[in-house]
Amino acid sequence: MSASAVLSEEFEVEYRWLKAHTKVISDREIEIDVEPDCPVEDAEPFKLKLSVQYPDDYPDSLPTLALDALEGEVSEPEKEVLLQGMTAIGEDSMGMAMTFTLVSHLREQLSALVEARIKGRIAEEHEKERLALEVRIREAEEARTRGTPVTMESFKAWKAKFDKEMTAKKTRDEEEKLRAMTPKEKEEYKKIGTRLTGRQLFERNRNLAHEDDSLMEEGTVSVDISQYDRTIVDNEEIDEDHVHFSDSD
Repeated sequence: MSASAVLSEEFEVEYRWLKAHTKVISDREIEIDVEPDCPVEDAEPFKLKLSVQYPDDYPDSLPTLALDALEGEVSEPEKEVLLQGMTAIGEDSMGMAMTFTLVSHLREQLSALVEARIKGRIAEEHEKERLALEVRIREAEEARTRGTPVTMESFKAWKAKFDKEMTAKKTRDEEEKLRAMTPKEKEEYKKIGTRLTGRQLFERNRNLAHEDDSLMEEGTVSVDISQYDRTIVDNEEIDEDHVHFSDSD
């Protein structure tokens, strides 16, 4: 049977299903709009144009196949995979009408491709989230080890908190110490606690000196002992120790 006769018979049987999606270019070439056979949730519109050119010895030889995107996008590697799949199916159908079989297989491949894209997009989003989380964790760790910059305000706040904690700790320690003492030990401990420290005595004496200075009357002149001539004093003392005789008698 000639290729024309085979194609006529094939089109008569299959064209009824392909009619709404097929455009006849010539008696040896057709174009078919192909979509995934199963709708995929959250998938973008995706439709390809399959161009089929039949050789003179069809169906004993494979037709020449080509793919172009009508809706959505398809990469060259994806095209190559789709065409290889149809070629393998065509080789298994050699000697028989194969257009319908090729189109059916292509629709299944498109569904698998769309699902793979969605899974890839989800995996990519998860990877981005993972990387973002790693960045946040690393930044938090760096901030923890680097510490917070100290300002005067932050230092004052810290100092106030620290002093409060130390006072509370000292109070607790004192209470614990007193609870462990006998009444006599408590009394001695309290007496010791009322004694002035060396620093306190020094401060107290210095304050008393200032108070004494303030009691001096106005107009009082301070004496600088270094202004006195020691030799004059010594000479006067020598004169007083000697007896002088008069020649009048």
